[in-house]
Amino acid sequence: MTSTMQPLVSRDHRINFRSYNCAGMNRMLRVLCSILVVLPLLSEAQAPAPNEKVPIIEGGAGPCSLELTIRGADGKPVYAATVTVHIAYGFGGMRKLDLEAGTNSDGKVKFAGLPARVQRPPLEFHASKDEFVGVAAFDPSTECQAKHDITLEKPKAQDGR
Repeated sequence: MTSTMQPLVSRDHRINFRSYNCAGMNRMLRVLCSILVVLPLLSEAQAPAPNEKVPIIEGGAGPCSLELTIRGADGKPVYAATVTVHIAYGFGGMRKLDLEAGTNSDGKVKFAGLPARVQRPPLEFHASKDEFVGVAAFDPSTECQAKHDITLEKPKAQDGR
């Protein structure tokens, strides 16, 4: 009876430590290490951006601008609040401009290209979200580049109506 099996011990009675799958083990070790390096990078890439780009509405009527931050009664920024303004400008207020924009996740929106002189200043920027409202006054002749906050509150009930 002839055996084709090789003994585990060589002729000089030392154990052979060279594995038959050493290359495969090294490859697997490299793959696992690269996964461990890449995982933290992927989790940072999926995190939301802390400073989202501020939406800018261009009026195209002048050099002034106003950046608004809309906050709730609790002081937190309000996402997707609607801000509107009606602007009458030019000789006798003949030109009119109606602008509307929504806020980003930081509660911010910017109106640019506003005229420096308007009919009956100040301009009133009306913000609303659901049943909450707020107003900011802006006079471009006294403050051409400005930043204001609007706090949204429930409207007060009218007397006897």
